Amino acid sequence: MYAVIRTGGKQYKVAKNDVISVERLAGAAGEILEFNDVLMLGDGTTVTVGAPLVSGACVGAAVLEQAKGEKILIFKKNRRHNYRRKNGHRQNLTVLRITEILTDGKKPDKTPIVAEAKAPAAEKKAGAKKTAAKKPVAAKAASKAAAKKSDTKSGTAKRPAAKKAAKKKEE
Repeated sequence: MYAVIRTGGKQYKVAKNDVISVERLAGAAGEILEFNDVLMLGDGTTVTVGAPLVSGACVGAAVLEQAKGEKILIFKKNRRHNYRRKNGHRQNLTVLRITEILTDGKKPDKTPIVAEAKAPAAEKKAGAKKTAAKKPVAAKAASKAAAKKSDTKSGTAKRPAAKKAAKKKEE
């Protein structure tokens, strides 16, 4: 079963367990939101189209996280007038998982759902920063010295070029 819902001035075709990103809605991770603006319901064989809404239909969705979208750059320019303006924007989004599609005036179960674990990814990032910070300074210096030695051995050192330049000056 699928439904077409309206939120944030946009329409979304959703089915059970779909994950969608919509414009920011109030709600913490794990809360259940209710969408009453159902424009169409479809089952494999029958389709119910609202005029404008399907009466008694409701869609329940669990909030997974509050996030931000990708950065959008806005650049304005007028030729030959030295006019350039650069601006950016990141839209606030709410990530939802559709839990149920209901008909006949039923309402979704409002018991909070434990949000999917996004924390392990954040812990991995934090762990990566910690390990980078723990790297000893002496090891960094040793790796730089090894890189310099390898450059001189491979023949990419600056000395041969300097000798060539000196020979050209003598001529």
